[in-house]
Amino acid sequence: MTADQELRDGRGLKALAEQAGRDLEDASPLEILRWAADTFGPRFCVTSSMEDAVVAHLASRAFPGVDVVFLDTGYHFEETIGTRDAVEAVMDVRVITLTPRQTVAEQDAEHGPRLYERDPDLCCALRKVRPLEEGLTAYDAWATGLRRDESPTRANTPVVGWDEKRRKVKVSPIARWTQDDVDAYVAEHGVLTNPLLTDGYTSVGCAPCTRRTAEGEDARAGRWAGRAKTECGLHG
Repeated sequence: MTADQELRDGRGLKALAEQAGRDLEDASPLEILRWAADTFGPRFCVTSSMEDAVVAHLASRAFPGVDVVFLDTGYHFEETIGTRDAVEAVMDVRVITLTPRQTVAEQDAEHGPRLYERDPDLCCALRKVRPLEEGLTAYDAWATGLRRDESPTRANTPVVGWDEKRRKVKVSPIARWTQDDVDAYVAEHGVLTNPLLTDGYTSVGCAPCTRRTAEGEDARAGRWAGRAKTECGLHG
């Protein structure tokens, strides 16, 4: 087995991820992304919900032309689709849009309308988790915009970790950042953000399952409000 094959083997990737998580804990987001670009090259991508384009912007500086993967669930706000289109137009990235196997109409025909109300976990699995798993097959590592300050479920997010479900390296370059850090970066670099962030939304997902948040609420309180659900399944 060659060195490259050993790296591509799950055990080699997992060990690499765990070591990098320790070594890069205090590194800047750009340093983390440069490590990912140097290590994985075209087998590294960024995923973005288009809530903002901070990680995409950082990655374009570390790895010009990097793939930015976006999940078009069929339920997005128009502002989210507009943000995706703007990112593709102005940044040195290659936006790749993934779609579910079924359109919303086809899903409604099979499972009934408004599945997101009756079984949000299944809806997320069909429209987010499965398409991402299929879309990530071309990559060994993927970057996210997860931050530890977003919610209790994300408090222990490593800057580089191992995604056991997908058997890939998971990079969270801004895990240690706060919202103030994000805001400062956006202001300094003029980074695109979703217009909904200035309209009462602190976290932006699918339109039927996202509401504005009140002052003092957790940043993700507007996602699946009134339910025990806190994650779509992409990150846990």
